[in-house]
Amino acid sequence: MEAPVVETAPEPALKLNFLSHGTLESKDLNRAREFYTEFLGLEVVRTSPISVLIRLGGTNTIAVVEQKNRDEEEMPMLNHNGLDVETQEEVDAAYETVMEQKDRWGLHKISKPILQHGTYSFFFWDMDNNCWEILTNPRGGYSWLFEKGDLEGKGHLDKNFERPG
Repeated sequence: MEAPVVETAPEPALKLNFLSHGTLESKDLNRAREFYTEFLGLEVVRTSPISVLIRLGGTNTIAVVEQKNRDEEEMPMLNHNGLDVETQEEVDAAYETVMEQKDRWGLHKISKPILQHGTYSFFFWDMDNNCWEILTNPRGGYSWLFEKGDLEGKGHLDKNFERPG
């Protein structure tokens, strides 16, 4: 009987250490900062006259840069930012809060919570047309998927996909 072939990843061209941040845009940075702190509960620090840095529950950050002449184009849903909670009840409570405060914060295109892509979640767009998803996820977000390795078929998009408890 032959030993199984173990595939190893090729050596990367770049020797990088950490995926540190992403970037969002805002038409009104002061208003966005209020939204991030008072509504989403994110940590926020001003990094320049035209930027802030946001984070929640970890070391990965998102830079938010003011673009006063930004187009009205919405962020595509597939480019959304995920905000994790532990239970479906917490998703439902977040949805109710979004609906109650949508006018105050300029929230729009709010979907109803449903089971989708292996989790219970809903989407909404903020006053800067950035897309957010509030979803159930175990501690550490989607990092558990790396333990499963490459997936065949539907993978975590399957409604019957086994997720950690």
